[in-house]
Amino acid sequence: MPRPRKRRFVQGQLMASRFRPNKAPETDVKTVFLPVEGLEAIRLNDLESLDQEASSRNMGISRQTFGRILRHARSKVAEALVMGQELRIEGGNFETPHGRRKRRLGPCGPL
Repeated sequence: MPRPRKRRFVQGQLMASRFRPNKAPETDVKTVFLPVEGLEAIRLNDLESLDQEASSRNMGISRQTFGRILRHARSKVAEALVMGQELRIEGGNFETPHGRRKRRLGPCGPL
């Protein structure tokens, strides 16, 4: 039996949940899914300029897990940008700072 996944703490607010390429037809665009904790990892490491150790403490996970989430998130963002795909931010297993638990498992699946 696998070990249960630990919830990640997410403090940043989701400003948008979908990004589409300009002039893309609605039906022909492939969608790439980014979990909410992946966006939080990018926010902490790239926007806030925190190192992986401090970022992992903020999210309540190990540094190795944070590195894996960050690597996965960056590859999803790069895929969407380079290939002209829609990027949707949804799903994951996380908690907000107010103690409200959220378990939004979407199509992005486990990391």
